[in-house]
This record gives sequence, structure tokens and C-alpha cells, in this order.
Amino acid sequence: MAVPLVNMHAHDRIKRRFSFALTVFLFLLPALLVYGTYTLSGIVKTFHYSTLNWSGMGAPERAASIGLGNYARLFADKAFFHAVGNNFLLVIVSIVFQLGVGMILALILNTGRQGTRAFRTIYFMPLLLSTVATGILWLLLYDPYTGLFNGILQFFFSGERLSWLGSEKVVMFAVLFVICWQYTPQYMILLRAGMTGISEDIYEAATIDGASKWQQFWKMTLPLLSGTLKTSAVLSIVGSLKYFDLIWIMTGGGPSGYSELMATYMYKRAFNEDRMGLASASAACMVLISFVVIVIFQFMTRSKEEQSL
Repeated sequence: MAVPLVNMHAHDRIKRRFSFALTVFLFLLPALLVYGTYTLSGIVKTFHYSTLNWSGMGAPERAASIGLGNYARLFADKAFFHAVGNNFLLVIVSIVFQLGVGMILALILNTGRQGTRAFRTIYFMPLLLSTVATGILWLLLYDPYTGLFNGILQFFFSGERLSWLGSEKVVMFAVLFVICWQYTPQYMILLRAGMTGISEDIYEAATIDGASKWQQFWKMTLPLLSGTLKTSAVLSIVGSLKYFDLIWIMTGGGPSGYSELMATYMYKRAFNEDRMGLASASAACMVLISFVVIVIFQFMTRSKEEQSL
């Protein structure tokens, strides 16, 4: 009688697991349908369009297939590789500056001192502005004749005037500063939320043991925030590789393509030159580059528990 009873228990366990998996699947099904319809299908169509000699006018089915011709043209264009380089520069600056300054601001807010609520509102304001408003605001600040920055330069260095967005050497760094200024508050909020999940008892015990503030931050805060930092870094990498808004508003990829990104390069090929096939090839490369970079990042930042699996 023991064998059938064991089989019955095993059957019940399998049935419960199947029921749980089915419940999870049904809850995820609406999101999967939306994601598949509007994202995955778009990616598949992009790869298909990248093999066509299509101008964007008329049905793509009538366009002639040219295989990998668009990719050959893309890889022969130095402007595309310059745009890729700018995207990776944006990735590095975003991770170092946005996460670094975001961590400092989060630590300041986490002290709970008087006035931190007001500072939190002030720090968060750049993220509340629309991208168009932010672009116009900084265009005025960077104006070579009436802008604030040139006014400061002329005050300290009489006669000095710099074309912040017209200089090939300065333009990319000028726009990178604005992008970091706008998005640093996002990571400040994420890291601040992660800090609220750390128990104060841990810090009290460390203080009793004689640990300094720096030791507490390096040995306790950072390891406990590793998950939040990893998520923030992924968001920063993906956002930087597909970035478009402020660059297009402030410089349009100029001057002479020195602030070009992959997204602005794609936009110009699609809508300025009516080369939708080439634009789709550049979009497909954006997808592949983003996927490879995220896979490498996830592999390099695996935890010890993940490595042991």
C-alpha cells in the first residue's frame, strides 16, 4: 500500500506545480501578447526591411531584395562608426557620472537631515522637464552671444567666446553634460529607494564595532545595493545605446556629424534621404549591439550564487 501512496503524493506535487506554472503563464500572457505584437514583431520586420532596397514609399513587399547590400553600405560608412563611438562614449559617461553623482545625492538624502525634502525636490526637477523644454533651455544657455556660459567666460577671460554646440571638439561633451544633468535624478531616486531597504540595525552594529562611515559605505552599503546598481547600470546602458531626443533637438547630430548617434544616423537615412532599407539595417545593428553589450555586462557582473548555478 505504500507504493501507491507515494505515487499519489508525487502526482499531487506535479499537479500543484503545473497549476502554479499555468497560473503564472496566464498572468503573464497579456503582457507577452502586447510585447510580442508591438516589440518583437517590430524587430523581426526591421531585420526583414534591412534586406530590401526600399525608400519607405509604397508597400515594402514590392521593394527589391538586395540581401546584405544595406549592411555593406552601412559598414563602409565612416559616419556610422563615428556614431557608434559616440554611443559608447555616452554609455561610459552615463555610468560613471549619472550613477556616481546619483549615489552621492542619494547618500546626502539618506542622512535625513533638515532640508533634505526640499533638496530632493530640487534635485528631481531636471527629470520632470520635458526633453524639448530641456533642449531649448540649454540651447539658450549655450548661445555663443547671449548665453550664460559665455557670459561667465567673458567675465573671467575678457573677450573669450566659445561656440559650445558649433565646435567639433566641444559639442559632444556639452551635450553629454546636459544628458547627465537630466537623468542623474532618476538614478538618485533608484539608489535612494534601495538604501531605504537596508536596516538601520546593521549600521548601528557597525558603529558599535568601530567602523567608520567610509568603511560602512564600502563594506555594507555598496554590497547591499549591488542589485539596484546592476539594474541602474542596465537601464543606463540601454538608454545610452538608443538615445535620440536631446541630441536631435540641440545639434541634429552636427556639426559635421561630430555629435551623431546611431539613432540620429538612422533617422536621417530614413526620413531625410528616403533610404528606409539602410535605416533598418542601422536599427538592426542597434538591436544587436545592445543585446551583445547587455549579455557581456550580465556575464561580467554575475554574483557568486549565479556563477555556481
